[in-house]
Amino acid sequence: MELIAIGNGTASRETDRLGAELIRLHPDLELTKVVVSEAGASVYSASAFASQELPGLDVSLRGAVSIARRLQDPLAELVKIDPQSIGVGQYQHDLSEHKLSRSLDAVVEDCVNAVGVDVNTASTPLLSRVSGIGEGLARSIVSHREAYGPFRNRAVLKKVPRLGPKAFELSAGFLRIRNGDDPLDASGVHPEAYPVVRRILAATKSRLERLIGDTPVLRQLRPEAFTDAVFGVPTVIDILRELEKPGRDPRPAFKTASFREGVEKLEDLKPGMVLEGVVTNVAAFGAFVDVGVHQDGLVHISAMANAYVKDPRKIAKPGDVVHVKVLEVDPKRRRISLTMRLDQAHEARPTKARAEIPPAEPEKRPRPAESLAGRSNSMPASGDAMAEAFRGAGLTGKTPRRQ
Repeated sequence: MELIAIGNGTASRETDRLGAELIRLHPDLELTKVVVSEAGASVYSASAFASQELPGLDVSLRGAVSIARRLQDPLAELVKIDPQSIGVGQYQHDLSEHKLSRSLDAVVEDCVNAVGVDVNTASTPLLSRVSGIGEGLARSIVSHREAYGPFRNRAVLKKVPRLGPKAFELSAGFLRIRNGDDPLDASGVHPEAYPVVRRILAATKSRLERLIGDTPVLRQLRPEAFTDAVFGVPTVIDILRELEKPGRDPRPAFKTASFREGVEKLEDLKPGMVLEGVVTNVAAFGAFVDVGVHQDGLVHISAMANAYVKDPRKIAKPGDVVHVKVLEVDPKRRRISLTMRLDQAHEARPTKARAEIPPAEPEKRPRPAESLAGRSNSMPASGDAMAEAFRGAGLTGKTPRRQ
């Protein structure tokens, strides 16, 4: 064991501390611990697919497996969960469920197709997100793989029941086969574009194994020289880029936040603290950041940068590791105010100390009798109607007799 995945839910900081102690006592194990978001893990563990995938495990253990897999490949694991169960932002439940589901599915499909899928290891939910492949066809691919073994090349995919020419045309470029018969099958180059690669090999008088990854040679080539009636310059440029880094993963390098020791609950936070955290969500009014106290803090849009910010999503996105300063903590309402402007001075808002200062007494409004008896020369600022009437009648300073 080399890597420990710790869910960020209940008792995560205590478990994280236990992992740190284990690493300290056994440095020879060379362990690494990482805190992982467990949003939606309980939904997966109780799902029908989890029962089918992990039939011999208890629900709690299925959740633990899901958390570990998220660290290995977040995209492959998160597609098994309904996107709405993860929490997708502000006013989620006020939107049309059908429209929200359709939009989220489109985003997930875009992500899956951008990254690509290893057809020999992908699960049914992951394959079903590939362009041209539905849930039924994904099950057919998995069944064929289990019956006949791993796919050796993309051409074998045509033998899968119900995978016709159109489905192959739409999906082949997103399906990867690593360590197969053809190195191009591990890249994003579509099988229909393989003739273009053959022409490039002929022009460079090189073998495919040597050309792949040879950036200086590939960047000297003119895309216009390899176009034809089907493939234009933009497609050839994409092919050359793919040959530079075949099967490249467009996702950024994995980073994790190091939560501050001794800061484990809301009461541990003090204004002025500078902490490292992870952005969990971005809304129109700012970003929410997890600093390891089981309650996300809010960085208001006005505190995200020193310059004017129109769209918070251009400053931060979920998963980003950021440094924030604590501005204010409200334990009663469980609210944390943060800023990403670390040079911003802490401005104390009205507190109990300020509330203890007695407010200025409002100016008393004298009754008419009082005004006539003892305060004839000082009329109230509020302009008492009766006193004003006496003054207008010339009775100021005199006590009116009773009738």
